[in-house]
Amino acid sequence: MVIGGREFNTGNGCYIVGILNATPDSFYDGGKWETLERAVRHAEELIGFGADIIDVGGESTRPGFTGISEQEELDRTAPLIEQICNRFDIPVSVDTYKSRVAKAAIDAGADMINDIWGLKYDPEMADVISRANVACCLMHNRENMDYSDFMQDTRNDLLESVVTASDAGIKDDKIILDPGVGFAKTYEMDLEVINKLDLIVKLGYPVMLGASRKRVVGITLGLPVTERLEGTMATTVIGRMRGCSFVRVHDVMEAKRAIMMTEAIINGGYS
Repeated sequence: MVIGGREFNTGNGCYIVGILNATPDSFYDGGKWETLERAVRHAEELIGFGADIIDVGGESTRPGFTGISEQEELDRTAPLIEQICNRFDIPVSVDTYKSRVAKAAIDAGADMINDIWGLKYDPEMADVISRANVACCLMHNRENMDYSDFMQDTRNDLLESVVTASDAGIKDDKIILDPGVGFAKTYEMDLEVINKLDLIVKLGYPVMLGASRKRVVGITLGLPVTERLEGTMATTVIGRMRGCSFVRVHDVMEAKRAIMMTEAIINGGYS
């Protein structure tokens, strides 16, 4: 697939999406890159470490988060995206579920919309993406955990998002799916969806795993968010082995190395 003019061979490789949160309250890096200057500098660091895409977020969606206005989110993201696009040659994604924020991000140069509600929150989102002909990542999410068959229901929920995208004119080669680790799932469900990522991959779309430093790692290891690097790398390796095309992470350099080692083993070394 093509994102921002760059070709991604999603059938034979795993790419790094570097997280850049321009927020004061994100669960791991809230406040670190709150000023425009610091955020741009961190984007440069992520690129140097090997990021293939920069994903800019302006509103924390951690459990129990406090929502902010569209204007505040827009003010945090659009200027940063414009600066990154002007200074660096890398595709940029915006992490938002609000169509107005998405449109402003696209106008600022964003190449992809990363929607944690999979087009199910804002009825205008699909049309914004379609008109701009940008890529989108559709994450699994729902308002309840009333599953009859967890994995099958998750697959069906994702396919509903795909139908919404298709009905709006978004082409298949612009769609990425995300299993939604940490969203509308228990700890046990998070473990299961990571272990069974291949069932999501079999839907026929590139899959992005976003488990970086999340609760599932913290509970498993009994560690605070600042000490979850190794656990995150384990999810990264599993993601690659189960067929994911993208991993969304805070720790780009470490993820890059983990994927390189995993692929060397899978492919029998480099020629």
